[in-house]
Amino acid sequence: MIRVNIYEDQSEIRELLIETVRSSSDLLLVNAYPNAKEIIENTRKDKPEVILMDIQMPGISGIEAVQLVKRQYPHIQICMQTVFEDNEKIFAAICSGASGYILKDSTPEKYINAIIDTYQGGSPMTPSIARKVLTMFQNQNTKVTDFVELTTGEKNVLELLVKGLSYKMIAADLGVSFPTVNFHLKNIYKKLHVNSATEAISKALVNNLV
Repeated sequence: MIRVNIYEDQSEIRELLIETVRSSSDLLLVNAYPNAKEIIENTRKDKPEVILMDIQMPGISGIEAVQLVKRQYPHIQICMQTVFEDNEKIFAAICSGASGYILKDSTPEKYINAIIDTYQGGSPMTPSIARKVLTMFQNQNTKVTDFVELTTGEKNVLELLVKGLSYKMIAADLGVSFPTVNFHLKNIYKKLHVNSATEAISKALVNNLV
């Protein structure tokens, strides 16, 4: 049986996911958590083989949680779940080490299949996300050597962008205005020679900028 941990902050959805995992003879629910604040300790204790991670979590985002787990437990597979296909956040999560993702309106059968597929080395995701990931890997050896050094403020914004925070959340986290975040983003795009947040995230991860 595949050992599974669930991270979902909404209690009703969490209970449904618990029932879904328990309904499969191939899966063993080890634990379900409302947040990822103690994910490293939880992972050490529970020894899950697959983690089903909500991309929007309080305290520590799902993307940041992926980075923490993959840094210490690279063998553990992670499948992200989200309400809708937010390309930038899903792409950032996959670049950080998640194996794939599933939409929350999926049927229990699709959830079970996604978890099993993730465990077996598959990468459940839509074609649009797959194309973005493929493009990133095709360009992963193209290092950035001709952009201007980012300022501290720009690096802070870029780091939070990679963690999956929205522009408004970045402004709140840094204690700056929304226009200030936009100003930094414009400069980041110019300096990294990109045209979108997704491209900025890819270039930041490929070049170890954050």
